Amino acid sequence: LRRLPEPAQTRRAFIGFGDPLFNTDQARQADKVAQAETGPAAMATRGSGRLKLRNVPQTANVSSAELGILPRLPDTSQEIREIAGVLQADPKQDIFLQKRATVHTVLNTDLTNRRVVMFATHGLVPGELDGLVQPALALTSPEVADPDSDGLLTMDKILTLKLNADWVVLSACNTAAGEGSGAEAVSGLGRAFFYAGTRAILVSNWPVETVAARKLMTDLFRRQVNAGGVAKAEALRQAMLGLIDGPGSTDEKTGRVSFSYAHPLFWAPFVVVGD
Repeated sequence: LRRLPEPAQTRRAFIGFGDPLFNTDQARQADKVAQAETGPAAMATRGSGRLKLRNVPQTANVSSAELGILPRLPDTSQEIREIAGVLQADPKQDIFLQKRATVHTVLNTDLTNRRVVMFATHGLVPGELDGLVQPALALTSPEVADPDSDGLLTMDKILTLKLNADWVVLSACNTAAGEGSGAEAVSGLGRAFFYAGTRAILVSNWPVETVAARKLMTDLFRRQVNAGGVAKAEALRQAMLGLIDGPGSTDEKTGRVSFSYAHPLFWAPFVVVGD
């Protein structure tokens, strides 16, 4: 990684794919709340005073596990928008949410000129869905959009990507998983993104609390922008300390602190791998 040539300074700051829709019911629900979500970043996940873990796939005890049973991650839309705002990205050209978060879009977008490439969705390991034999990122289902795709950005598809990124951010659950049972962490999706051309990845090791994850990710990139030259791992460490020492979650109705973000549940899942 350190032998890679210096990247061009003319690269665009960011591109993000998130909040994919896994079935038509989720698509209808998204259409109903579209007006609220395009307002000031969907108030539903801010200051509720309640612990809110991001949904994780529950496929172990079902007879048939297909893409459509995956739970949606609507809070990732807000996270991508906030990071894009910090990095001064163009919402029209750099943000791909819901019906636009497709495998076709990823494979047909020029990713060689982006400094930060972000995927906010489920990371899947082999066997979690029927017929899945490779690690994959779950994107919008062919029932909703992209009918010529299976909705899965698998490891072999990631290996065909051409990146020149400082970061690939894999936000949500299980994104640091290995390529199979017993394999070392980050040996699946992470290794594929390194071969595709990123210098570092930011992944999570277990399901995250959605508000804390959004705050941590946004603060991380804000620190990188405001303190030019700070190392990635140092920026993450500072963002973690900021979350630990911060005010915690406040109930908007009462104004009282409901819980602190100091517990490792909120900040410890995230790790930087790479240069």
